[in-house]
Amino acid sequence: MNFSVPNRPKRLKLLSINKLLPNIITVAAFCSGVSALRFALDERWELAVMMILLASVFDALDGRMARLLKAQSKFGAELDSLSDLVCFGVVPAVVLFMWSTIDLSRYGWMAVLLFGTCCILRLARFNVRLEDDDKPAFAAGFFTGVPAPAGAGLALLPMIADFQFQLGLKEYPVALSFWLAAVGLLMASQIPTYAFKQIMIPQRMVLPVLLGAGLVVASLVTAPWLSLCCVLLVYLVTLPFSYLSYRRLARTHPSV
Repeated sequence: MNFSVPNRPKRLKLLSINKLLPNIITVAAFCSGVSALRFALDERWELAVMMILLASVFDALDGRMARLLKAQSKFGAELDSLSDLVCFGVVPAVVLFMWSTIDLSRYGWMAVLLFGTCCILRLARFNVRLEDDDKPAFAAGFFTGVPAPAGAGLALLPMIADFQFQLGLKEYPVALSFWLAAVGLLMASQIPTYAFKQIMIPQRMVLPVLLGAGLVVASLVTAPWLSLCCVLLVYLVTLPFSYLSYRRLARTHPSV
């Protein structure tokens, strides 16, 4: 008689907490972003915006933590993209819709759908280009289109400005719908934008940069809405400069 031993299931591979930490941060980003909807339903608009901004902080940390701990994985990359789509492609547009553009009914919702579609296209293109080995070296210093977290911040800029200056922007849903659509198109565009993580700091400038970073953090704590307005407006100003910088570098590489 042939007594065959059934195949035993393979034991699960154990992972250290260091390998899971980036994914935990990504999940925290997702939970923060989705929590913005809960506060928006209660019309606690400032807390809703804060939750989206907190999600962007977590999003900035998870990738850097993965590289630092050498814990990059395809699973983590997919998890990050899905979290970004929800937190920065869906939630900000819905919050803005509930705050103001709901008065336009289906036309306001069209702007929400356009923004979300642009975000998913931007993220899909980003994931595909990660596997592109033919990019010139200087291209690592640029994104294609506005990154999703920056796009979410720009989409919420009218709300943030209204929190600080009481401009009554809530009463202009048509203008806000066009603004949301324009920011979405910036995300899906081919415009090169600075990837600031690639900037090299001369040694003599380290101390001034650290002092400047401390000043920015202090201003965000003491006057968050005014500080965020300034940061987002400065980012908008950098867009034409990033385009011109990319074009100048491309001219020195004829194959680009």
